[in-house]
Amino acid sequence: MATTTTNADPVDPATSVGSARADERPRRVLLTVEAAAEQLSISRTMMFALLKAGEVTSVRVGRLRRIPATELDIYARRLVAEQSAA
Repeated sequence: MATTTTNADPVDPATSVGSARADERPRRVLLTVEAAAEQLSISRTMMFALLKAGEVTSVRVGRLRRIPATELDIYARRLVAEQSAA
């Protein structure tokens, strides 16, 4: 019994039509409270508590509250620095 092997070109997901690689999408500059909470792996309620306490800065865009993505990096670095100094 003979088996035949076809040398079909493997599909590269990075170049296939309709697919986008996560690292190729532009990073958002302003995040919703929910998206910022997801980035930090915390709840929406905890994110609002951080905003209220002034731990994370937010801006208003019309009636919308948005959090600059850079603020999440600053907050995370501050946490690491505080905990490593203690």
